[in-house]
Amino acid sequence: MQDEYGDLDAGGETYYFDGEFKLEFGKSLFRPQVRYRTWGDPKNPTLVVAHALTGNAGIDTWWGEIMGEGKALDSSENFIICMNILGSCYGSTGPMSRCEKTGEVYGDDFPLVSVRDTVRLHMHLLHDHLGIRRVSTVIGGSLGGMQALEWLLCAPEQKLVTVDSAVVIACGAEHNAWQIGISETQRQALRLHKEDGLRIARQIAMIAYRSPVAYRNKFGRERTTDGRFQVASYLEYQGRKFLSRFDPTSYYAITEQMDTHDVGRGRGGIEAALSSLSQRILIMGISSDVLYPLEEQQELARLIPNAGFFEIVTDEGHDGFLLEYDQVGSAISTFIGSLSHRQKQVAEPFISKL
Repeated sequence: MQDEYGDLDAGGETYYFDGEFKLEFGKSLFRPQVRYRTWGDPKNPTLVVAHALTGNAGIDTWWGEIMGEGKALDSSENFIICMNILGSCYGSTGPMSRCEKTGEVYGDDFPLVSVRDTVRLHMHLLHDHLGIRRVSTVIGGSLGGMQALEWLLCAPEQKLVTVDSAVVIACGAEHNAWQIGISETQRQALRLHKEDGLRIARQIAMIAYRSPVAYRNKFGRERTTDGRFQVASYLEYQGRKFLSRFDPTSYYAITEQMDTHDVGRGRGGIEAALSSLSQRILIMGISSDVLYPLEEQQELARLIPNAGFFEIVTDEGHDGFLLEYDQVGSAISTFIGSLSHRQKQVAEPFISKL
């Protein structure tokens, strides 16, 4: 099977929030940092690309096929920015970071962070650090799609930036019991043993990220030369590979963060929150997605007043948003091309918080 990610690292520039950043569930982080990368001229319309659960700020390593001149993510026409989420091990403040106050590594004491917290901090990066007040389009799949929804809803609440439009791919309005159950099973493996647990957690995830058809077509009941089923060998390989690039405590933290996703929390419920949106929004779902089934995206499109809908037809399952480059890229390009609000902006003077 084709891997959804290339070689990931923590490269990029760093933003530090000035002071105490209050988190949604009561705790705070002192001077949290965000690792980010940019492409293009800041005077062009801003595209925020939000990465998925274990991604990083390097869009070119996981969506490189839709990035470049004449493609969906065109840095000759747009200013593109991707920011690493809180809790990750790719440069933003997370469990492996040292607390700015105590000098100690957070470790298991890293506080619960919500998707909304990550988005609010990213908004501060744009507003306080880069002088950007207007975002043309936010684009994201899976956890990135959850962030895109929060960008739309947080913008009028935070009053730091305006968001004109969004592309929301392969997620729902909330993380429901099915998705929380899959996350919790992975965390139980991590509680038993961090390294071995991470290998097992990744194998669980890799089953949920694909589809029965994809597994049947790729592996069937074929065996390796040592008599093992090929699918077992593949999953074991994916677990070992993941252990070489990700931290167990960070994985625990970001799966908990993903479980906080609920656009209706504190906003009168899901229907009230989504019906308040006035921006142009493209909702994309995947025909074979068993993790975030198509009906969840169809519900988003039904509840959001100005939403369009596009179905990615594939047997690849949830990972189709990373693998079906032609369909995803074409849909994003068509949507961005249809927007009438796009115009160049003048960024305010650069303000460093270092």
